[in-house]
Amino acid sequence: MASPDRPWRERLERAVLNVFAALLIGLMAAIALQVLANLIDLNPLLRFSERLFWLGDAVTLNSLLDLQWHLLAVLAFLPAGLVWLRDAHVRVDFLYDRLPPGARDGINIAGNLIFAAPFLAMAVPGAQRFWQRAWRADEGSANGGLNDLWLIKAVLPLGLSLLALAALVETVRLLRRIAR
Repeated sequence: MASPDRPWRERLERAVLNVFAALLIGLMAAIALQVLANLIDLNPLLRFSERLFWLGDAVTLNSLLDLQWHLLAVLAFLPAGLVWLRDAHVRVDFLYDRLPPGARDGINIAGNLIFAAPFLAMAVPGAQRFWQRAWRADEGSANGGLNDLWLIKAVLPLGLSLLALAALVETVRLLRRIAR
């Protein structure tokens, strides 16, 4: 448990990361359940008397497969902004770590402006259109999987928008530090 003297931001980050850790365990459980159900030839796993939001009228092997992809998308896109803000993203650290702090800040600003900003400026609107098409079509799985695919497709623009916000916050923070 976080101590009261730790900043609220650290406690919030830890709580968010714990949620993603639980989702990762859920992903592993979905994989294990699908393998087991396939092994004993159990399909569908559950049937419902009424259609349920997202699940439809049954939980099938395809539902479990779709769930795995959904959880993977959530785990890949939503924490990206937090990873960026924690400076835990991939880079060539053995070269970067040898540089003085001012040079590292310059590299980070240049990377944010040259690479991240143009990519995110194109990716966020494209992801938004991708999600909107799925929403308008009320897209669902064609093979007895999960319904309401627009729900998971909304993770893409949300995750990319959070990443763009994180890149902006970091760039402003670095520019302010250099200006001092």
